[in-house]
Amino acid sequence: MKILGTMRALDETRGAVRVEDVYDTDIEDLWAACTTPERLERWLAQVSGTLQEGGTVDAVFTSTWSGPVRIEVCEAPHHLLLTTEPGTEDEGQLEAWLTPVGSRTKLVVEERGLPVGSLHFHGAGWQVHLEDLGRSLANDGPAHDSRWSAETPAPAWHARWTELTPAYRQTDV
Repeated sequence: MKILGTMRALDETRGAVRVEDVYDTDIEDLWAACTTPERLERWLAQVSGTLQEGGTVDAVFTSTWSGPVRIEVCEAPHHLLLTTEPGTEDEGQLEAWLTPVGSRTKLVVEERGLPVGSLHFHGAGWQVHLEDLGRSLANDGPAHDSRWSAETPAPAWHARWTELTPAYRQTDV
């Protein structure tokens, strides 16, 4: 089983997860998949709100995570920096970098501010999200056949997450 992510502690209580993969599409298409509501809903989350730098969106991820996300930096088509749950004790950062690799594009996603004891859950989750992105790009459509909500994850996402979690739990932080 290939692990796409790494995990590290930032201090005694908070940590970060970093995942990356290379996709068979150009940087503009991958940027669109990561920043437009219709494309995000195919693989990651339903979003609504002000989709521009300084704006806040409400998101419901395929994993059931839901909450406000503030767009801090939006430098198309290379860099995106978001603050999740801004102004709360659970505030974190989600950052993405896109880099051309020939005719393909590398995506690196890092989420910071996560509880150290739960990093393996988040590592597995982000790997599934990136795998879902690959499926969405390959079929030019949704990665999931069924809907999800803040209470119920996408069934295929949850099954793959359950499969990957033990491998991430065995990975050093």
